[in-house]
Amino acid sequence: MSDTTARSDRQADRPAEVTDPLLWKLALDVADAHEPDGDGGCRNLLCTGQAWPCPAWNNAQRALRMAQTDSGQPSPYAARPAGSQGRSDLPAPGLAQRTRPNEPRAASAA
Repeated sequence: MSDTTARSDRQADRPAEVTDPLLWKLALDVADAHEPDGDGGCRNLLCTGQAWPCPAWNNAQRALRMAQTDSGQPSPYAARPAGSQGRSDLPAPGLAQRTRPNEPRAASAA
């Protein structure tokens, strides 16, 4: 099967509740690349010697879940206000806001 056929099949198989199609596609690609081999390990060369499921496969599964909207939660890509460029004026929760010092530092004398 050609790569383009596989891509169109994935788009047709994508669940309706997927809110982030790019994340969904990338997560599927990672999960496919980290399938189990016949000996109980991951077949990807980056995971040589690791048992399956490897961390990359687990992260891909997490990303697949994140790409879908929970029934009780609004989509993180809900309609944004007009003129929004994708960046918020508000700091991200849990991150300290950095500020510049009030006075410039004096140059050290050489």
